[in-house]
This record gives sequence, C-alpha cells and structure tokens, in this order.
Amino acid sequence: MEFNKFTIITGHYGCGKTNLSLNIALDLASRGEKVSLVDLDIVNPYFRSSDYKETVEKAGVHLIAPGYAGSTLDSPALPAEIYSIFETDGYVIIDVGGDDVGATALGRFAAKIREKDYDMLYVINKYRPITAEAEGAAELLGEIEFSSHLKAKAIVNNSHLMNLTTEGTVRSALSYAEESSQKLGLPIRFTTAPEALAPALKDVKNLYPIKTIVKTVWM
Repeated sequence: MEFNKFTIITGHYGCGKTNLSLNIALDLASRGEKVSLVDLDIVNPYFRSSDYKETVEKAGVHLIAPGYAGSTLDSPALPAEIYSIFETDGYVIIDVGGDDVGATALGRFAAKIREKDYDMLYVINKYRPITAEAEGAAELLGEIEFSSHLKAKAIVNNSHLMNLTTEGTVRSALSYAEESSQKLGLPIRFTTAPEALAPALKDVKNLYPIKTIVKTVWM
C-alpha cells in the first residue's frame, strides 16, 4: 500500500483511527522510511498513539505527542515541536482526535497543511453507532471538515469488531463502504482486515492487512 507523505487520519470515536495510524507508521518504518507520527488527540485520554511510545520509537518512528500524554491529566497541550512536521522530508502521519471536537485541534494548522500535498483519510466503521449508516457517516464528515478547515480525500473502510472480527464481519461491511463512498463522493482508498484473515479475503479490492496493536484491558 502506498501513502501520501503527509497523511491525516480522522473519523468517529472508536472507529480504529489510532490502530490504523500506528500500523501505517510502523509499515513505512519497516520499509526504511523516515516517519513522524503525530498524536493530535487532546480530547480523549484513552487509545492514544502516545500510549505506544516504546513500540513506535523502537521501530524508528519519531513520535510527537501532546504534553501530559500517557498521564492521568486530562488537559494536554500541543508541543511546539509539532511545527517540525512542515519541514521534514520524511513521512508524516497525523492521528486526529475523534469527531468534530478532535478535529478542532487540526484546524489550528489548516493554513500550513493546505500548503502541503496532504491526504486526509476518513476512517469509517459500520459497527460504530453514529456511522452505522452512510447518512450518519456523511453528516459526521461534514462536521469534521468544518472544524478542521480541511477536506477529506478518500475513505478507509475500517469496519471491525475488535477481537471479534471475522471474515464475515469484513465482507458484510463492503456494501456499506460502497454506499458511503457514493454518498460522500469520495473513493475508497482501501479496506482493512486483521492479518490473520487476509488469506480468506484476498479477493477484496485494495485490502490492507493490519495488526491489532491497540487493545482494551479485556483483550
């Protein structure tokens, strides 16, 4: 899978943005690429890229995280270091907080981002309540774009049920992804699936197998 050098990952809370962002960053690093992963989630204290600091840095990924990330404090601030992403010649992956509230932080940098050849990927998950239907996914994206002052370029079909995901889970969401694509007027960049299911889903167009890195306490 090929990625734009400046890639933004956004979507609904719990859609799997952070796990996808981590996978992309680690994938690129494994190819020998220079990668910066930006944890731009200053809203939700759970499931942040920052929680996997040791994993990504061991792989050679440069992590830029909010102040107080990884602590119990709930009012983190963005570091000045974040401006370095506009100067690097490597890949930049930005993990944005969920929904329009999380996208507000992204909006602070909209003017500088628009100067770049950026790619904003809208992650959808059929199995999340607000985006279970194409109409809901379209409405939420409108709110995200309004708050971020940026436009999504494509959809990522990341429909899953965490550790309960099966081949059927993925296949049952394919028509939903197509309907969402038509409703939003955006192409489907790729569909994700757990690595173990990839052989059974090899007929799925633009399949991107991913690891389950982000786990809940019960997994």
